[in-house]
Amino acid sequence: MTGPDGAGPDVAGPDGGPLDAGLAAAQEALVRAMTAGGPLPAGFDPGDVGAAARSILRKRAGEVARAWPLLAGSFGDGWNDAFARWAAERPTSGSVRDAWDFARDHRAGLSPSAARELALTEARWAYDGASAPRRRRAAVRRVPGGLAVQVLGRVRVLAPALPR
Repeated sequence: MTGPDGAGPDVAGPDGGPLDAGLAAAQEALVRAMTAGGPLPAGFDPGDVGAAARSILRKRAGEVARAWPLLAGSFGDGWNDAFARWAAERPTSGSVRDAWDFARDHRAGLSPSAARELALTEARWAYDGASAPRRRRAAVRRVPGGLAVQVLGRVRVLAPALPR
Protein backbone atom coordinates (compact mmCIF):
# COMPACT_ATOMS: atom_id res chain seq x y z
CA MET A 1 0.00 0.00 0.00
CA THR A 2 1.33 3.45 -0.82
CA GLY A 3 1.17 6.55 1.35
CA PRO A 4 -1.12 9.52 0.70
CA ASP A 5 1.41 11.08 -1.67
CA GLY A 6 1.62 7.85 -3.68
CA ALA A 7 5.42 7.86 -3.36
CA GLY A 8 6.04 4.99 -1.01
CA PRO A 9 4.70 2.68 1.67
CA ASP A 10 2.33 4.06 4.26
CA VAL A 11 4.43 3.81 7.43
CA ALA A 12 3.22 4.95 10.83
CA GLY A 13 5.39 6.97 13.17
CA PRO A 14 5.66 6.28 16.92
CA ASP A 15 2.48 8.26 17.63
CA GLY A 16 0.51 6.30 15.03
CA GLY A 17 0.47 9.22 12.60
CA PRO A 18 2.24 9.23 9.24
CA LEU A 19 6.02 9.12 9.33
CA ASP A 20 7.78 12.20 7.95
CA ALA A 21 10.26 10.54 5.58
CA GLY A 22 12.37 13.71 5.28
CA LEU A 23 12.72 14.03 9.04
CA ALA A 24 13.51 10.33 9.38
CA ALA A 25 16.25 10.62 6.72
CA ALA A 26 17.75 13.68 8.45
CA GLN A 27 17.75 11.90 11.81
CA GLU A 28 19.40 8.84 10.28
CA ALA A 29 22.08 11.01 8.65
CA LEU A 30 22.71 12.81 11.94
CA VAL A 31 23.09 9.54 13.84
CA ARG A 32 25.43 8.22 11.14
CA ALA A 33 27.52 11.41 11.38
CA MET A 34 27.79 11.07 15.17
CA THR A 35 28.42 7.32 15.36
CA ALA A 36 29.96 6.05 12.14
CA GLY A 37 31.88 8.90 10.54
CA GLY A 38 29.14 9.77 8.07
CA PRO A 39 28.92 13.19 6.43
CA LEU A 40 27.41 16.04 8.40
CA PRO A 41 23.85 16.74 7.26
CA ALA A 42 22.98 20.29 6.26
CA GLY A 43 21.74 22.62 8.97
CA PHE A 44 23.71 21.15 11.89
CA ASP A 45 26.55 22.86 13.72
CA PRO A 46 29.80 20.93 13.10
CA GLY A 47 31.13 21.80 16.57
CA ASP A 48 28.04 20.53 18.36
CA VAL A 49 27.88 17.33 16.30
CA GLY A 50 31.62 16.78 16.84
CA ALA A 51 31.21 17.18 20.60
CA ALA A 52 28.33 14.71 20.63
CA ALA A 53 30.37 12.25 18.52
CA ARG A 54 33.34 12.47 20.90
CA SER A 55 31.04 11.89 23.85
CA ILE A 56 29.57 8.81 22.19
CA LEU A 57 33.07 7.45 21.45
CA ARG A 58 34.12 7.96 25.11
CA LYS A 59 31.00 6.11 26.21
CA ARG A 60 31.74 3.25 23.80
CA ALA A 61 35.34 3.10 25.06
CA GLY A 62 34.07 2.82 28.64
CA GLU A 63 31.64 0.04 27.72
CA VAL A 64 34.38 -1.87 25.90
CA ALA A 65 36.72 -1.39 28.88
CA ARG A 66 34.08 -2.91 31.18
CA ALA A 67 33.59 -5.86 28.80
CA TRP A 68 37.34 -6.51 28.28
CA PRO A 69 39.25 -4.81 31.12
CA LEU A 70 42.64 -6.30 30.29
CA LEU A 71 42.40 -5.03 26.72
CA ALA A 72 41.73 -1.49 27.90
CA GLY A 73 44.40 -1.80 30.59
CA SER A 74 47.02 -2.73 28.01
CA PHE A 75 46.63 0.77 26.52
CA GLY A 76 46.82 2.54 29.88
CA ASP A 77 45.96 6.24 29.82
CA GLY A 78 45.85 6.15 26.02
CA TRP A 79 42.89 3.76 25.92
CA ASN A 80 40.16 6.30 25.17
CA ASP A 81 42.16 7.95 22.38
CA ALA A 82 43.25 4.64 20.82
CA PHE A 83 39.74 3.26 20.85
CA ALA A 84 38.21 6.53 19.58
CA ARG A 85 40.62 6.62 16.60
CA TRP A 86 39.71 3.04 15.73
CA ALA A 87 35.96 3.37 16.30
CA ALA A 88 35.39 6.83 14.77
CA GLU A 89 34.17 5.47 11.44
CA ARG A 90 32.79 2.14 12.62
CA PRO A 91 29.22 1.73 13.78
CA THR A 92 28.99 -0.20 17.02
CA SER A 93 28.23 -3.90 17.06
CA GLY A 94 27.92 -3.90 20.85
CA SER A 95 30.68 -3.62 23.43
CA VAL A 96 31.81 -7.26 23.30
CA ARG A 97 32.06 -7.35 19.52
CA ASP A 98 33.66 -3.88 19.45
CA ALA A 99 36.26 -5.12 21.95
CA TRP A 100 36.86 -8.30 20.00
CA ASP A 101 37.26 -6.47 16.68
CA PHE A 102 39.55 -3.87 18.26
CA ALA A 103 41.68 -6.59 19.90
CA ARG A 104 42.03 -8.46 16.62
CA ASP A 105 43.04 -5.29 14.78
CA HIS A 106 45.66 -4.51 17.46
CA ARG A 107 46.77 -8.09 18.20
CA ALA A 108 50.47 -7.38 17.63
CA GLY A 109 50.59 -4.60 20.25
CA LEU A 110 48.59 -6.25 23.03
CA SER A 111 50.05 -6.84 26.46
CA PRO A 112 50.40 -10.52 27.45
CA SER A 113 47.32 -10.27 29.68
CA ALA A 114 45.21 -8.72 26.89
CA ALA A 115 46.51 -11.31 24.40
CA ARG A 116 45.45 -14.00 26.86
CA GLU A 117 42.01 -12.37 27.24
CA LEU A 118 41.60 -12.48 23.44
CA ALA A 119 42.86 -16.06 23.14
CA LEU A 120 40.58 -17.36 25.91
CA THR A 121 37.60 -15.64 24.33
CA GLU A 122 38.46 -17.13 20.95
CA ALA A 123 38.78 -20.57 22.55
CA ARG A 124 35.23 -20.29 23.94
CA TRP A 125 33.51 -18.54 21.04
CA ALA A 126 33.57 -18.64 17.24
CA TYR A 127 33.29 -15.19 15.68
CA ASP A 128 33.86 -14.30 12.04
CA GLY A 129 33.75 -10.53 12.54
CA ALA A 130 30.33 -10.20 10.92
CA SER A 131 27.75 -12.52 12.44
CA ALA A 132 26.98 -13.00 16.13
CA PRO A 133 29.49 -15.06 18.14
CA ARG A 134 28.53 -18.66 18.86
CA ARG A 135 29.85 -21.15 21.40
CA ARG A 136 32.54 -23.56 20.30
CA ARG A 137 32.37 -27.22 21.21
CA ALA A 138 36.17 -27.52 21.27
CA ALA A 139 39.18 -25.34 20.49
CA VAL A 140 42.88 -24.85 21.11
CA ARG A 141 44.50 -21.40 21.14
CA ARG A 142 47.98 -20.13 21.95
CA VAL A 143 48.16 -17.92 25.02
CA PRO A 144 51.27 -16.25 26.39
CA GLY A 145 53.14 -19.03 28.16
CA GLY A 146 51.10 -21.99 26.94
CA LEU A 147 47.93 -23.24 25.29
CA ALA A 148 44.26 -22.75 26.10
CA VAL A 149 42.22 -25.90 25.52
CA GLN A 150 38.43 -25.67 25.54
CA VAL A 151 36.15 -28.68 25.48
CA LEU A 152 32.39 -28.37 25.98
CA GLY A 153 32.64 -24.96 27.64
CA ARG A 154 35.50 -25.72 30.04
CA VAL A 155 38.79 -23.97 29.36
CA ARG A 156 42.12 -25.09 30.77
CA VAL A 157 45.42 -23.35 30.21
CA LEU A 158 48.30 -25.76 29.74
CA ALA A 159 51.74 -24.36 30.43
CA PRO A 160 55.07 -26.14 30.09
CA ALA A 161 56.61 -27.37 33.31
CA LEU A 162 59.18 -25.01 34.76
CA PRO A 163 62.76 -26.35 34.95
CA ARG A 164 63.78 -27.46 38.41
